Amino acid sequence: MEGMELQPVRPTVKTPAQAFTGDVYMTPIYNGTGPSRMTVALVRFTPGARTNWHSHAVGQTLHVTEGVGLVGIRDGSVLHIHAGETVICPPGEEHWHGAAPGTFMSHLAMLEAKPDGGDPTTWLEPVPDDLYLKAAQQ
Repeated sequence: MEGMELQPVRPTVKTPAQAFTGDVYMTPIYNGTGPSRMTVALVRFTPGARTNWHSHAVGQTLHVTEGVGLVGIRDGSVLHIHAGETVICPPGEEHWHGAAPGTFMSHLAMLEAKPDGGDPTTWLEPVPDDLYLKAAQQ
C-alpha cells in the first residue's frame, strides 16, 4: 500500500518528575510524520498524580478513557472530568490535569506541534498539594 505508514509499538514510560507530581505513565500512540503534526499518547495517572502547570502553543485535547480526574485552569476554575468526556484546552491557556484523590484516571492526550517544529508544550511550576486538594473539593 503505497503511502501507508505503520508506526512501531512504543513502550510505556514513566513521565519525568520535573513535569509531574506522583506516578504517571505514558504510552506513545502516534507521533506525526510528514504533513501531520499531531501527537497522541495514552497517559495514566495514579490517585492524586497530576501534571505541572503548562500550556500548549496549538492547544490540547484530552479524552478521558477511565476514572475521574481534574483540570485546573489558571483563573481558579476546575473541571471534574469522567470517562467518556473530552476536554479542549485552547492555545496558550495555562492549566494542569490529573487523577482525582482516591482514583486512577487515564486519558488520550492529543496535541499538535508548532508549524516551526518547536516544543508544543511549555512546562511551568508544580501544582502545590493545597491547591490540588482545594480543586478536588470544588
